[in-house]
Amino acid sequence: MTEWILAIEGTETGRHFAMILALMAAVLHAAFAAMQKGRVDPWVMRGAMDVSYGLMALPVALFVVPWPAAHLWPILAGAWAIHTLYKTLQAMAYTRGAYTVVYPVVRGSGPLFTVVGAYLLFGEVFTRGQWAGMGVLLCGIFGLAVYNLRTVTLERETLNMALGLALCTGLCVALYTTYDAYGIRASADPFTFLAWFFVVDSWTMPIISGLYAKRKGISLKGQGLWWRGPVGGLVAITSLGSILMATRLGKVGEAAILRETSTVFAALIGWLFLKETVGPRRVALMALIALGAVIVEFSG
Repeated sequence: MTEWILAIEGTETGRHFAMILALMAAVLHAAFAAMQKGRVDPWVMRGAMDVSYGLMALPVALFVVPWPAAHLWPILAGAWAIHTLYKTLQAMAYTRGAYTVVYPVVRGSGPLFTVVGAYLLFGEVFTRGQWAGMGVLLCGIFGLAVYNLRTVTLERETLNMALGLALCTGLCVALYTTYDAYGIRASADPFTFLAWFFVVDSWTMPIISGLYAKRKGISLKGQGLWWRGPVGGLVAITSLGSILMATRLGKVGEAAILRETSTVFAALIGWLFLKETVGPRRVALMALIALGAVIVEFSG
């Protein structure tokens, strides 16, 4: 698999495969976020997911992939710090605001900063058509957030704080997307970076969530964490692994834009599983998001 990935890197085949991976990451990320905002407290659920994907990645890191080169350890440490900040802000936002309001703001504030970061770090340049497509996508995402803000009835008293936290979380999304792309490109074997990232990244949130549950008096029994954690961990590995591989095979900015179609899937998940309403206006806004992503992809 590694040989094939390296062979298509920088080719048209690699670019098309990166598009598929980014769209797959969008669907999976929406599912992952919905699981974190679901029936279990977001802090507790995040801890269960993280410890699960760490245990899944550990044997792969130790016995399957090549050992990381010396220069990769500081990069992994930086990724751990950024993701820990991101996950903390995300959990804080989800405990204060409705999923369909918080999630679009988180995802909508990330693409612009990611494109700027990709230009500064990798020299990637968007065409005028791609900038127009991103404008269409952002109009859809933030339009969806504003519409949800006006219609949501849950957690109104903490919604302003939730929106501020969601914006900060979106900035972290841009930061980790760009930084992780740098990390996976700096590794001779991309799967080495992926495996060790999940190992390094997995231990912090279980400790934080355990302390949080103890302080809040939340019982970890009877919440189905024995199966929710591994399912969420597997979704996390597949989702983040897909987008990281997409940033190695294709342009970071394009992959980031395509991933933000996750907002469409998040709205559908919120409607189907979290019983949040979806009307014709939200459908139109979701269509704008999808249209913007298509324009970006085919204007490159």
